[in-house]
Amino acid sequence: MRSFEMRAAIVDLLVRIEQDSGYSHLLIDHEIKSRQLSTKDGALLTEIVYGVVQMRMTLDYYLNPFLQTTKKIQPWVRSLLRMSVYQMQWLDRVPDHAVIHDAVEIAKHRGHKGIQSFINGVLRNIQRKGVPDPSDIDDDIQRLSIETSHPEWLVKRWMNIYGWQMTIDMCYANNQPKPMSVRVQPLKISREQAMNELNEQGFVVRASNFSEQGMIIDEGNVFTTRLFDEGCLTIQDQSSMLVTEMLKAKPGMAVLDACSAPGGKATHTAEKMQNEGTIAAYDLHAKKAKQIKQKADQLNLTIITAGQGDARKLQSNHKPESFDRILVDAPCTGFGVIRGKPDIKYNKQEEDIGQLARIQIDILEQTAPLLKKGGLLIYSTCTVDRTENEHVVNTFLQRHSEYKVDETFVEDLPSPVRESPGQSATGLQLFPQTFSTDGFFLTRILRV
Repeated sequence: MRSFEMRAAIVDLLVRIEQDSGYSHLLIDHEIKSRQLSTKDGALLTEIVYGVVQMRMTLDYYLNPFLQTTKKIQPWVRSLLRMSVYQMQWLDRVPDHAVIHDAVEIAKHRGHKGIQSFINGVLRNIQRKGVPDPSDIDDDIQRLSIETSHPEWLVKRWMNIYGWQMTIDMCYANNQPKPMSVRVQPLKISREQAMNELNEQGFVVRASNFSEQGMIIDEGNVFTTRLFDEGCLTIQDQSSMLVTEMLKAKPGMAVLDACSAPGGKATHTAEKMQNEGTIAAYDLHAKKAKQIKQKADQLNLTIITAGQGDARKLQSNHKPESFDRILVDAPCTGFGVIRGKPDIKYNKQEEDIGQLARIQIDILEQTAPLLKKGGLLIYSTCTVDRTENEHVVNTFLQRHSEYKVDETFVEDLPSPVRESPGQSATGLQLFPQTFSTDGFFLTRILRV
């Protein structure tokens, strides 16, 4: 794919992500597949799109002094400028003159001569004068916000909850690439066998401490392997694997996965159960419920029944005390997965947190009666906000004395995780900077 065509496609993607609140990872995946991009071109497109979205606020800070006399800028023009400045500031292998040339060519095809001149003038001005330095900002919160491209309200909120150093570490970690982790399908292959096969192909892999099925891929493209094609491997973050490990599901049990799509935890649970027993997996949207079934079929797992269902209304589908284990991986703000889905930090508002917490409590209230006495319920989210995590759990427990945090929860955590800074009496908060995983909260509740 020619350089000009690649960057024109990136501009279109950036506009769609911002204007339509589209999920960057889904749009990137669709673009790569529809254009049948090579591995090299797909990697470059992904790097630039993610980079521009991750650093959007920083890029606007860089651009603002050069746009002060401009009244209105069309969305595609702003996206083109952001993309160009990102390459000039972060991608050393692309010469500035090539970046500017491509930007002017895109402007020539999409706009009039005045826009061409405008784009050329702004970028050459930046090349000549350099960009402003965010470290000159006096206000600490505003400076960190601009340096790491996180909304000020979010930086301030995290600072009030976790303190200044934890907030700094989290903001910077959110802009760093995360190593890929995969889960083996143990009914098809052992972790040792999979690691040996990948090592023989030149991969650099290591075992995960979070799950006996987990591996971290430090070097190599696992998507091109036989193991991936034949359903021996599933892409899954280590923190997500830990959720299923802590569920302690065993062969023959009846399990409910109340908010299941896309099905990573349901299929992992089925593997832990050696494909013996039953798993009822639900999602609010029928289309997403189909994804769960497709994932189960791909892994040759037959005990999962996937269907559309509101987690707050599952008592109409099942009798009380029907399940040995329940997993509530609740809908949340997603602030723990910003580094993989950077658009989240711009699309969420502070008021969303309280609204989601009310839904989360409601889901717990409605699913918990389906748990057998002596059964275990995992509550988890992929966020780092106490309102959605500890507050939700404690509110539920205060209302229902027949449930309590399982005292053996901490003992079952892997040893490195057991000593992490996010451990509390309510549960475990994983931060993205601690183990290079997604930010995740989980706790295990026992029905007495």
